[in-house]
Amino acid sequence: MSSNTKHTPKRFSVIIPLYNKAAEVEATVRSVLAQTLQPAEIVVVDDGSTDSSAAIVEAIGSPLVRLIRQANAGECAARNRAMAEATGDWFALVDADDRWKPQFLEEVSEMIDLWPHCGIYSTAFDIVSPTGIVRAKTPTVRGPVENFWKESMTSYVTIPSATVLARRAVEEVGGFPEGMKMGGDQFMWIKVASRYGVCFSPKALCDYSMVASNRSSAIYTPEQTPYRLEDFLKEALWDEEQERWRREFVAKCAIGKALTLTAKGDEEFGRRVVANFGYTEHYRRGLRKLKVLLALPRRMRPWAHRTYNRLAWLLAHKGL
Repeated sequence: MSSNTKHTPKRFSVIIPLYNKAAEVEATVRSVLAQTLQPAEIVVVDDGSTDSSAAIVEAIGSPLVRLIRQANAGECAARNRAMAEATGDWFALVDADDRWKPQFLEEVSEMIDLWPHCGIYSTAFDIVSPTGIVRAKTPTVRGPVENFWKESMTSYVTIPSATVLARRAVEEVGGFPEGMKMGGDQFMWIKVASRYGVCFSPKALCDYSMVASNRSSAIYTPEQTPYRLEDFLKEALWDEEQERWRREFVAKCAIGKALTLTAKGDEEFGRRVVANFGYTEHYRRGLRKLKVLLALPRRMRPWAHRTYNRLAWLLAHKGL
């Protein structure tokens, strides 16, 4: 489909959760306003910011922007509130410190025209790191992903800021897991991809920032949520191969989350993950890292976790 092809009309509602992103949010919103295919609306939910974030959004002055204020309830709750208030048939997610290239919505619209029955539409993205811009490792084929779970073990298929959700899929599976401070996006992908196809474009049309202020992983507080990744082990997909890889992906998500939380002092969460997800065959390295972290004195865990991640990044990107 060429760039001159007319798109079937669609109502994209852009969903932006906002918490203390005064330094970044204007650039995020303006990257949405610069889209070659304009959205129907941009719904920004200010989740109890204590800085000037909300005032900056108001000052943009676009009739497309709707600002909603609520008491701090977390990113998942903010996304759910935005989707509940939105009027569109497609929820285009972007975090308040990331940016879209101008063709993001146009590319997603083309994919919807070609493959209308999927529940998730995503694109490749660039990582804005402290040492430069790096192209993320993503699939290389445009269209429905044959095995989302297997592909996601070794590459990024979905991240919040490069993903559009079909309203019908969200209404069927429910929203993001409120109260979950980390991994709420992955929890949502698992719910939707268990029932709908995932469509991907290898065009890098999003900039994901690792250098923004107020990174969620840096300000973790204990979770209070009824949602657990173990919930997915109680159900099975109809296809045995898909289910086998889904279990591996769920384990990878749980172990990755446990590494961060264990480093921050949540030893109980780490030990629970070792007990429930020790079955993994394809993420043994992560499981070993978690076991080593749990064996270290608590005061050493943050340092060990930061050091390992830094070295892994440098080695993977050859010093970038």
